[in-house]
Amino acid sequence: MSALSLRLSRSIHRTVGEIARQEGVSINQFVATAVAEKLAALMAADYLQERAKRGDRKAFERALSRVPDTEPEPLDHIDAGAGKTRVRAKRPKPSRKPKGAGVVKRSRATR
Repeated sequence: MSALSLRLSRSIHRTVGEIARQEGVSINQFVATAVAEKLAALMAADYLQERAKRGDRKAFERALSRVPDTEPEPLDHIDAGAGKTRVRAKRPKPSRKPKGAGVVKRSRATR
C-alpha cells in the first residue's frame, strides 16, 4: 500500500466522517472504497464503449430472432403510458436520508 495526502474542504471532510461512522468504517476505508468504486465505474464505461465498437448489428438481429416472442415476467413488464415508460414493480427506496433532510433550522431569535 502507499500513502496519499489529500486536501478536502471542511464540509466534505465532516460529511465523509459522519457517513464513515454511520457505515462503521474508518475515513480511510471509506475514501479508499469510494475511489475504487469511481475507478470501476469509469473503467466499465470505457470497456462498454470499446465493446460497442465491435458490435455487429446483423449478428444481434440474428440472435434476437431466435428469442421466443412471449410476455415478460411481471417484474420485467414495462408500461408505456402517458408518453413515459414506467416500471410497474416498485423498487425498494434507499433507507438512508442525507444529513439534515427534513430538518428545519431555527433562527437564533427562536432558540
